Amino acid sequence: MLNRAALIVRPKQPFLDWAAGLDDSGFVPDVEGEKTVYLIPEFESDEEGLRVLKRVYAEIFERELDDWHTDPSAWPQKREFKTFQQWFSIELHSVVEDVVDEILVDDELEQ
Repeated sequence: MLNRAALIVRPKQPFLDWAAGLDDSGFVPDVEGEKTVYLIPEFESDEEGLRVLKRVYAEIFERELDDWHTDPSAWPQKREFKTFQQWFSIELHSVVEDVVDEILVDDELEQ
């Protein structure tokens, strides 16, 4: 078991509306498609999980925006925790098991 928890976010309608408004292509994120799983600090209770989420949400919010549109000037200016909750459904998972026998590697650190 890793000393991490997991966070999965799925876009809600405000995110979809923002994405659709960027151009007239008609493409929007697939709500049911594959999602990024974020490893976050471990927690043991719902209250502690909420505190962890409040510490990491800003980075997650920006990563999700950047995954869809890389120009920060097009991102919403209002990105506080309440907005994050309105734009994404949130799944917190307190147990993360590693069943791979290989060393865990962070690709960003290898560059």
